Amino acid sequence: MSHLDLEQARHNMVEQQVRPWDVLEDRVLQTLNQIPRDAFVPTAYRELAYADTEIPIGDGESMMPPVVEGRMLQSLAIRPTDHVLEIGTGSGYVTACLAHLGAQVDSMDVNATFVGEARLKHETMGFSNIKLSVCDAVTESIAPESYDVIAVTGAVYEIPEQFKLALKPGGRLFVICGDAPVMEAMLITRTGPQEWAEEKLFETCIRYLVHAEKKPAFVF
Repeated sequence: MSHLDLEQARHNMVEQQVRPWDVLEDRVLQTLNQIPRDAFVPTAYRELAYADTEIPIGDGESMMPPVVEGRMLQSLAIRPTDHVLEIGTGSGYVTACLAHLGAQVDSMDVNATFVGEARLKHETMGFSNIKLSVCDAVTESIAPESYDVIAVTGAVYEIPEQFKLALKPGGRLFVICGDAPVMEAMLITRTGPQEWAEEKLFETCIRYLVHAEKKPAFVF
């Protein structure tokens, strides 16, 4: 596809897929229009960069469909002053969107190859407010009350308590949880020292984060 074709496909993605899925926040739509998703898609799938589908990125992982990415970004209500944690760097596309909307993004992934490739793409695009690290956020500790926003880009069977504790007061967490094939996208807001409000947003199904899948039943 030519550059002009890709720009038209990006416009169509926003107007024909994302907006009809009740993503109406101007800053989110502008972000999706400005960040070139095709730059983060493996070459073999470049023509599908703006299609309403998951896109494989290697190692059994994939990018979420654009409509899910759009709903996630809108639900988090990211402010220009927000410190954001992304759990699951993946291709680095959502990382770039979060960095465009917020002040600082810390992004973690267990896959060192994903982190290295995303870093090169972000540097090429001139992002200076992204910090990437190779880390398993499911099993390793996260400092409590550190983030205004947490975006989890892979599913979890159960929400790890440390994800919720890492929110500052008033902080928002987007996470998709439950058992495939029907999972629930949730927005969790920290309302007090040990209080959180939960809002169910929509049903979907995506791949689990490493170490966050349903544990097999114990058989005697």
